[in-house]
Amino acid sequence: MTADELDELDRHILRELQRDARHVSSRDIAATVTASPSTIRKRIQRLEDEGVISAYRADIDYERAGYRVYFQVVCTAPIPERAAMAEEGLRIPGVIGARELATGQRNVVFTVAGEDSNDLTRIAAALSEIGLTILDEELIRQDHTGAFFEYIEGGNSSTERAD
Repeated sequence: MTADELDELDRHILRELQRDARHVSSRDIAATVTASPSTIRKRIQRLEDEGVISAYRADIDYERAGYRVYFQVVCTAPIPERAAMAEEGLRIPGVIGARELATGQRNVVFTVAGEDSNDLTRIAAALSEIGLTILDEELIRQDHTGAFFEYIEGGNSSTERAD
């Protein structure tokens, strides 16, 4: 599916789900547009089937959950093995995210959570054991995420943004 294949109703649904997927219902979304709850449910199913909506996740405050150490571990992987190493890294207890970057030496970045610095040491050793070279370990203070600009109220497909 391409961006051109998403209509205003699809964008509205995505905006509402990004805002609060846990508490918004198809009835709630339908009440804000001229569509029935069953139409909204069908659209959500199509967006899931097409892979536009790939998952629903909890946003966890790791510090409050007892994991006081929240780090980003920046690694280098051989290009042909980058994807496999990222997947293997995700199987290490404490690794909660992996991002493959397309260019440069800093081409795999892991997000990790642990109770203390011993967890970070254990995770770093495990990443090294699978063949990754660790370039940097960075303490994360806080993650901030937001809705994709195209889906926020007043967003459009132009590249200009009002500041």
